[in-house]
Amino acid sequence: MSVASDESINGSIFASALISGIHRVIAQQAYLNRINVFPVADSDTGTNLSLSLSAALPVLRRENKQHLGSLLAATADALLDGARGNSGAIVAQFFQGLSDRTGDAPHFTTTTFCTALRSASDYARDALSQPREGTILSAISAFAENVEQQLEDAPALQFTVLFATARRRVDTAVDETPGQLDVLRKAGVVDAGAKGFAELVGGIADYLNDGEITPMPETPLLDDLPSAVELAAADNSSKFRYCTECLISDSNIERRKLREALSKLGDSLVLAGSKRKARIHIHVDDPDAVFETARQFGTLSGEKADDMHRQQDTVQDGSRKFAVITDSGADISDDDMERLDIHMVPCRIQFGDRGYLDKVSISTDEFYHELETNPNHPTTSQPSPGDFRRQFQFLASHFKDVLSINLSSMVSGTYESARAAAARSNAPGRIHVIDSRNASVGQGMLTVLAAECAERGLGIDETVGIIRQRVPETRTFALLHDLRFAVRGGRLPHWTKSLTDLLHIVPVICTKPDGRIALCGCLIGRHKRVVKFARFVAKKCRDETAVAISIGQAICPDEANRLATELRGRLPNATDIKLCDLGTGIGVHGGPGTLIASIRPIGLDEHIPGGDD
Repeated sequence: MSVASDESINGSIFASALISGIHRVIAQQAYLNRINVFPVADSDTGTNLSLSLSAALPVLRRENKQHLGSLLAATADALLDGARGNSGAIVAQFFQGLSDRTGDAPHFTTTTFCTALRSASDYARDALSQPREGTILSAISAFAENVEQQLEDAPALQFTVLFATARRRVDTAVDETPGQLDVLRKAGVVDAGAKGFAELVGGIADYLNDGEITPMPETPLLDDLPSAVELAAADNSSKFRYCTECLISDSNIERRKLREALSKLGDSLVLAGSKRKARIHIHVDDPDAVFETARQFGTLSGEKADDMHRQQDTVQDGSRKFAVITDSGADISDDDMERLDIHMVPCRIQFGDRGYLDKVSISTDEFYHELETNPNHPTTSQPSPGDFRRQFQFLASHFKDVLSINLSSMVSGTYESARAAAARSNAPGRIHVIDSRNASVGQGMLTVLAAECAERGLGIDETVGIIRQRVPETRTFALLHDLRFAVRGGRLPHWTKSLTDLLHIVPVICTKPDGRIALCGCLIGRHKRVVKFARFVAKKCRDETAVAISIGQAICPDEANRLATELRGRLPNATDIKLCDLGTGIGVHGGPGTLIASIRPIGLDEHIPGGDD
């Protein structure tokens, strides 16, 4: 039975209708990811639309939502805050236009809805620096134009009839997209963003017709992408690497100047929002250039940068049974990150009022330069559950299992953030979260081991078993060159540095089996500190039969190579020694000159070919 009256729709009805539409989009996220080849074939449109629209659900579900104008204003604001990706930003701007035109109206009439819809369509198109037909914009325009045409022909039309007819026109517009974009025609698919918008309209129309909110069914994984889509992905790789987004707040954002400044940095620019709050979406190679430009126009928040090249590699590589992801507390060489297709969620670094995404918008060398020269000692913050959830949703839409290995829960809330995100994920794949009880290169070693298991063809259950066994056996030792950074950051009292300087001792810290990081010894004298450190580490690990070693260095590569040589001589059972740059997790407290050595036993299970679960 229809819930909409002939004359009007109030806020409560519209909220329920939107919930129905959003549920349909979420239920189709895996399919939308599968057909996503434009503007970049990174297979995340379904994930981005689902996350973007989900941001509005708390607003739509709350009580006292009868007043339409207030509901739309709150919905538009929530969508702007939660927008992800190109399509998510466009949809946020669509609802901004719908809200601005509706104003304080308590309900929609068919006439006022038509007027607001036309404004929303214009807002969505104006958000893009280079609007293209054959995209979500075409579906939105078809919706607005059809509603307008229907009311010109029959001004007294009922809402249910209005939406039912407009829905069919939107579906037709979606079917027409391959004729408007060559990349869609070659791949044999419709535009993913346009299809997502059609699902939203379809869910709204169904609710207005029968009063039943579309549920969110279990969504199966869609295996074996058609070869045409794979070819389109190869042909439509972005020349830029990072899908970069942020939010700007100010009393009067100069949107024209902001657009002009950003358009010089990359492509696929979408600028959504209003004069007081704007969402930036752009594809670039240097995310920090975007953030630096944005800071000139207001207060910056919600920075994120997703590696589109890594996403494309993930989608096209069907050899692995599960995906591996970690946080930037893990230090891993670039070669291993690329070779093993490891994904990473960056933590955030703050120098005064200037913020960065760890290992994305600030390099290791830049970080240590800032650490030495910036009067503001940096603070670090863990990734939020939302940061994890975005990547979990994407990976779990393409893999049956996702394995996340995170910084020790004894020193950070990162592990809990990952667990919270996994619990909220509605993607079809399972997400497994493991506390590494380690940090830096130790956490990195466990992550690399998991990725090597995936590369060898092991299943998720066998891999989780191996990692859980190795967690308490993996030990990390850190030699701090200068305690002044730990003192500046409040990790150690001032007298600690004075005492160690007076006694000429160098403290060594290590991870404990339970994940704590604590003092485990001291070296007497600073002369030949690398040799002494190697002797200390070797003594702690002499009983192991075969070990892998990872060494992290904070812009002291010569000392790291010397440490590797010393350890190789003292631990002949070391079958593998790797070196990598030391990131911010320990570097923020140790500073330049810090050396870390992590030791992990190697078992027989790592020398034989993997099999199925």
